[in-house]
Amino acid sequence: MANLAVRLGPLLARSPIFSASGTFGHGREMEPFVDFGSLGGLVSKTVTLRPRGGNPAPRLCETELGLINSIGLENRGLDAYLSETLPGMAGLDCLVVTNVGGHADREFVELAERLSERPEIDALELNLSCPNVDDGKLPLATDPRRAEAVVSAVRARCSKPLWAKLSPNVTRIGEMAKAVEAGGADAVTAVNTVLGLALDWRTRRPGVNTVQGGYSGPAIKPIALRCAWECAQAVAIPVIGCGGIVRASDALEFLVAGCSAVQFGTASFSDPARIGRLAAEMEALLDEAGIADVNDLVGSLQDGRQRLPRPRPGGPLTPPAEAARGGACV
Repeated sequence: MANLAVRLGPLLARSPIFSASGTFGHGREMEPFVDFGSLGGLVSKTVTLRPRGGNPAPRLCETELGLINSIGLENRGLDAYLSETLPGMAGLDCLVVTNVGGHADREFVELAERLSERPEIDALELNLSCPNVDDGKLPLATDPRRAEAVVSAVRARCSKPLWAKLSPNVTRIGEMAKAVEAGGADAVTAVNTVLGLALDWRTRRPGVNTVQGGYSGPAIKPIALRCAWECAQAVAIPVIGCGGIVRASDALEFLVAGCSAVQFGTASFSDPARIGRLAAEMEALLDEAGIADVNDLVGSLQDGRQRLPRPRPGGPLTPPAEAARGGACV
């Protein structure tokens, strides 16, 4: 049986399969559908300092090959997350990653400071790239200097591993990846949703109240793959691929492109149990191909000119027995 354990900076995960922020609640809600022991980890819905009601309805619109959302980071705020949500995450059999969002450096720093010492959390994912706030201007996702400054400010006040979630809505995402790496990020998540628009020509109305929204689903996989590959070529830290993944074979494509792990998102809406079957499907595909370790695929893309190797941290990656939750700081 193929080894699925992967290393993400200082963390060791049982498998490369994580949920994507905004598609899985905070995690515990999905327990009736998924054996968390089959996952590398759960990534929470974005948490902000203060409660947010989100954008006006309609804020979800199904398209032919995906979903446009304009939720607007609806959540109950940090205080409720700390007092009501996090206690229920203790003891889960996988890593727990809390996604946080803010309008300014100081908001990210305060979020990180207050979450940094919570033992239920293994890492923080900085949402630098939500297209459904600030009128879709993406101020932190399009300026490398601002992105580096935010990560650097959080890094100075936070002991947890930091992941920076990037936007595909930029010209050169590799420059953004380099910026967050320079700021102290331990990993890059590539990518958030693509800006999109749906409308009804009969009513002349858009699919979501904000007109444009974040497009996700199978149609964006080629875009996400390109972005993830570009990030992997630009930085030495791990890249976590996200966008359009439905099957285990999709996830393996992201690994070949240079990702160390993946996040599974929109497909959970149509089948909440789907993510829980991916590990077994991945093992079966690797066994069929005669591949003993999933890490052997990472960065193995051959572009017709040369093999594009990606260095592996030494030794087989088998989670230690004492890692009760499926991952550990090492």
